[in-house]
Amino acid sequence: MTPDAIATLGASISNYWIASVLSTPIKDPVPVFLMILGIMLIAPLLFEKVRLPGIVGLILAGVVVGPNGFGLLARDSTIVLLGTVGLLFLMFMAGLETSLDDLKYNADKALIFGFATFLVPMALGTGAMLAIGYSPLAAVLVASCFASHTLLALPVASKLGIMRSQVLTTTLGGTLITNILALLVLAVVVRAHQGSLTLSFWLFMIPSLTIYTFLILWGLPRLGRWFFQRFGHDEGAEFTFVLATLFVVSYGAELVQIEPIIGAFLAGVAITQLIPQLSPLMNRIQFIGNTLFVPFFLISVGMLVNPGILIQEPRSLVVSGVMVAVAIIAKYIPAWGSGKLFGFNFDNIMVMFGLSVAQAASTLAAITVAYNIKLVDQLTVNGTIAMILVTCIASPWVTSQWGKKLKPEVSTQSHPGGHLGDRVLVPVANPSTEDNLLQLAILLAKSANGTLLPLHILLEKGDPISPEAKAKQSQLLSTAEMIAHAAVANVTPIDRIDESIDKGIARVAEEKQVSLVVCGWKGYSSYQENLFGGVIDKIVQRSSVPVLVTRFPLPIEHTTRVFLAFTTQQTYANSFGQSIQLAKSLSTELKASLQLLQVVSVRGATAVLTDMGLPEDTPIQRVRGNFVRQVSRLLKPNDILLLNGTVEHKHQLFSLLGHAPEAIARSHPEIAMIIAYFPQ
Repeated sequence: MTPDAIATLGASISNYWIASVLSTPIKDPVPVFLMILGIMLIAPLLFEKVRLPGIVGLILAGVVVGPNGFGLLARDSTIVLLGTVGLLFLMFMAGLETSLDDLKYNADKALIFGFATFLVPMALGTGAMLAIGYSPLAAVLVASCFASHTLLALPVASKLGIMRSQVLTTTLGGTLITNILALLVLAVVVRAHQGSLTLSFWLFMIPSLTIYTFLILWGLPRLGRWFFQRFGHDEGAEFTFVLATLFVVSYGAELVQIEPIIGAFLAGVAITQLIPQLSPLMNRIQFIGNTLFVPFFLISVGMLVNPGILIQEPRSLVVSGVMVAVAIIAKYIPAWGSGKLFGFNFDNIMVMFGLSVAQAASTLAAITVAYNIKLVDQLTVNGTIAMILVTCIASPWVTSQWGKKLKPEVSTQSHPGGHLGDRVLVPVANPSTEDNLLQLAILLAKSANGTLLPLHILLEKGDPISPEAKAKQSQLLSTAEMIAHAAVANVTPIDRIDESIDKGIARVAEEKQVSLVVCGWKGYSSYQENLFGGVIDKIVQRSSVPVLVTRFPLPIEHTTRVFLAFTTQQTYANSFGQSIQLAKSLSTELKASLQLLQVVSVRGATAVLTDMGLPEDTPIQRVRGNFVRQVSRLLKPNDILLLNGTVEHKHQLFSLLGHAPEAIARSHPEIAMIIAYFPQ
């Protein structure tokens, strides 16, 4: 036989063997799960290497191994179950990224852009799909997919430092509006397709949906806050509560005759108020969702795609082309029109377009639901995948290219060495009881992508340090390190032997070039401390960097309001702007409201707060009278009271904490307090 004949025979045998092996999909649970895990690992890495979103790799991998590809896996009940869980988790995480507070800032602009970026795609999308032969219901359903969008490029904006710019708050608020409206359209279209869009449906759905939404957005945060206060010490219970909430709310949506994905989205919007963005719990939710549940859903979506239709049915190319074109045009028009109305320049307009053009979460959810009820066919699924591929590539690129031209946020929350969160030093004695102290330091460090420096000092008293003391020091620092790793924070534990606590902290702060020191405070001072100053006073006096003296009777994540109280005289200090920025940062990271209180002496004049970077609607209350009395009167449960500390001179005789903080702490033992000392 000739070499060519041998090669031909070998190829025939190989093809026959592959065909026989692939004639039936793999059903053994172990290799099935192993193959899916392999896809989850390899596909995103390969596509990110060529600068494509990992989401696209997972979908295309589903195409390859699915029944319309090599047939390695069947889209059986197990894949459907896990895909449904992933779908709900995807919508839940979309809700977690959406905050009702975004509507408070630039609310008028957010409303205008939200309705524009919903109505324009609905009109263009419906017309385009009708023009290529879609039924009215299918055309409206696909148009609602154009109207919704996923903030895929939000991490890009965060890295560029423009998250709190006007264009970002406008886009975030508009996203909430358009996604909710698009999901409501989906609910109505599904009922109409099933033939149950009757008068009785409207009479039942409108009141029930109103009550349901109210219970979720009003009742769920209160239930969650009670649960976290009662059982917040158990991290497993917190995570299980969040999962249970997701599925209970999703099932409740079915009971009021709307799609479960709407309930999952609302659950995310409601519960995001309770979970700080940089907290360990939020990290666990995002980690489990992004690495396990959501990839299952993306792979299952890929299994729906039939590449053969591109050859068998040329109309598939027309559908894909129309969907890609409409998705881009219908998102650019409202961004351009709204931007011109708001007086935005071209760079801002392109950032709005870049953020809103990406189609992923809501689009996949809606198309999956529509395909399952046979409202749309595989041509539409193929077109949706093409649209997702193009927009998911375009969105980060556009946002990055034009976002670089925007002026980054200028933060005054810094000292001469840099941002407050660059290197945060936390003296620890017992992390199990000082968890809040560490959580505050972690929030500040992560917000600046900085490093946490937990410190434990053993006192040198002339005798050798006992092995027991060294073992306890090692255990305390290991616990602190574990807490930091749970929140995915950079951490460098430090052990130290020194003659005194305050000198040891000061020396470490100097050696390690820390940017901030966070200390715990019991809420009162002894007679001796009041007269001669305690350890905290000496730390503040010796420190050349800002010091936060803190007291947390309750878990920090329960905070609902950051309350900055100050006197008129304090507004003239050079460091007052840093207090404002610290309050803003805390309210943002803890997802709490911000309240400012200026207490004016009876004969004093009020100061106007300008150039502080505050949103226009930040509540600033001005009162006259005694500072302690006025502050105590306005405090609420779950507040963090932020006060400005003052150091008259380096060797001040009396306690730095003074009368006001102690008086407030004694009369409100349940209120968290932070006294901020900034070097003059």
